[in-house]
Amino acid sequence: MRIIEFIKKFPNEKSCRLDFKMMREEEGVICKKCKGKHHYWLAKKWQWQCSKCEFRTTLRSGTFMENSNLSFHKWYIAMCMMSFTKKGISAVELQRQLGQKRYESTWRMMHKIREAMGKRDERYTLKGMVEFDEGYFETATPKLQSSPLKRGRGSRKQQNVAVMAESTPLEDIDKGTVSNQCRYFKMKVLPTHDAQDVNELVQENFDKQCIVFSDKSTSYVDIAKYVETHITEKSSNETTNTTLKWVHITISNAKRTLLGIYHKIQGKYLQSYLNEFCYKLNRRYFGNQLFERLKIALINNYWYNYG
Repeated sequence: MRIIEFIKKFPNEKSCRLDFKMMREEEGVICKKCKGKHHYWLAKKWQWQCSKCEFRTTLRSGTFMENSNLSFHKWYIAMCMMSFTKKGISAVELQRQLGQKRYESTWRMMHKIREAMGKRDERYTLKGMVEFDEGYFETATPKLQSSPLKRGRGSRKQQNVAVMAESTPLEDIDKGTVSNQCRYFKMKVLPTHDAQDVNELVQENFDKQCIVFSDKSTSYVDIAKYVETHITEKSSNETTNTTLKWVHITISNAKRTLLGIYHKIQGKYLQSYLNEFCYKLNRRYFGNQLFERLKIALINNYWYNYG
């Protein structure tokens, strides 16, 4: 969906509410009280009522929009702005576009959308041949107050991010050529450099039958225990440009995107911004369907927590 199509399809609050209702019914409404899936619609109250226990579910209940005071129209515009552009949009710019008085409400909404993106990608594991390495992303820490009358300077630090790329060699039988194409990516902030954190990450995100390529970092010594094969190469320019090609392209693109749009990201929010980057990267061929898929991700918060 292009932005001109979005304007025609969702011109006001009612059109967004009706669309969200239809999408929720297609995905399936689940009763929080009895887990029932059969409901009937109370048109005057804009709520579903469970056929079994008569518990009522509001339009936002169980979704990432729950407890938000922002209108559906503004949520839709935010999803539109965040999915229609390859790179992204800052909270300051979105606040201006929405005409919001308070920056905090816009910022929270965007992070809710990024959380939905991250939750959606957590459902998938990487298979086949997987490149694995780490990159360092510069983040800002809150400003320190050296005294009540003097402002302190904020500091910067490097945060370690594990980057994974599912790369599969494709062979053209007719031409006899082989090319590499990357399917899915994942980026996770690592709390430490310890092998234990790497091991947990591998178990959560890699299929047991996959083949992992990495350098010879001491943090990767146990990876072979959790996958079919672990192939290591000494870190060099050749390794960067061939064996771990897609990982390092992704690191460079992510750094350029985050620095160009958000400038200073606090460390505790880095994962949120990486969620958005990977979500759109993994769906780079979705075209007009990206907005529709993002709506589904926001609807399915109940499944992430209880499904």
